[in-house]
Amino acid sequence: MKRLLITLVLVLAPLAAGAEPYPIYASTAVNDYANLLEPDMEAKVVAEIEALRADTGVELTVLTIETRWAYDPSPSIEAFATGLFNTWGIGDAARDDGILILVVRDDREMRIELGSGYNPEYDLPAQDIINNVMLPEFRAERYDLGILTGTRAVADHIARRFAGLPMRDGAVPIGAPSGGGGGLVFGIVFSEVLFGAGVLALIFRRRIGQMIDRYRSCPECGQRGLHTERHVLVQPTSHTRGQGETISRCTHCSWSRTKSYTIPDTSSSSSSSGGSFGGGSSSGGGASGRW
Repeated sequence: MKRLLITLVLVLAPLAAGAEPYPIYASTAVNDYANLLEPDMEAKVVAEIEALRADTGVELTVLTIETRWAYDPSPSIEAFATGLFNTWGIGDAARDDGILILVVRDDREMRIELGSGYNPEYDLPAQDIINNVMLPEFRAERYDLGILTGTRAVADHIARRFAGLPMRDGAVPIGAPSGGGGGLVFGIVFSEVLFGAGVLALIFRRRIGQMIDRYRSCPECGQRGLHTERHVLVQPTSHTRGQGETISRCTHCSWSRTKSYTIPDTSSSSSSSGGSFGGGSSSGGGASGRW
């Protein structure tokens, strides 16, 4: 299995050369590119993240985007989150304890991606937080509240627990890693599968996205075979965001749809205002949800 994966990587790696980049982060705390947080609520989320880092050293970061297809047409949000996590290098390089909370507004999906230092059974509280804390608020269009309460829950039930610290007063138990050996073995195997899928996804990026489009059904005629292309309308600068559009067309009828997206500014991710991450990595652990 490992030999096959390595062979595929070596043979197909050149195909990834033309893939579009991931979002560039301007802050190691919150990058709200989908504009889901009002300034006062964003300040509260940042305060939670900074307090967590002061207590535990864990790097937790929140990213919101309009659609992941504006950056990298991975076949799943899991592959996208793992690739982005490793590109940014979230978490301490020695502990691999970083955490990414990713919210994709237009695609109506989200992911809590965990560093490879977390036991696979930490996926359980991550899934509980998504299902019981964040998604109910997202379904009610209360994105800011969902992100704030979700950040607090991740800090208490995952990061602080991982660091060996007690939960803060008022934290509501929502789930915890269990000690079952069978679950651990399954989690390790599942994590390895996700890692392999993530590597292949990073290689295929654009080509997989195009293949998926060919099997999507047209909303108008119902036949499979959509063609999607992206265009940059306004190039981003170091101080302003750019604008682009995604155009989907049916190859059988006249149906088409155009969606706009925002391109983050090109300011350096290691700027003095944003700082830089510690070089951590993820093997695909975490949990996902849709609303």
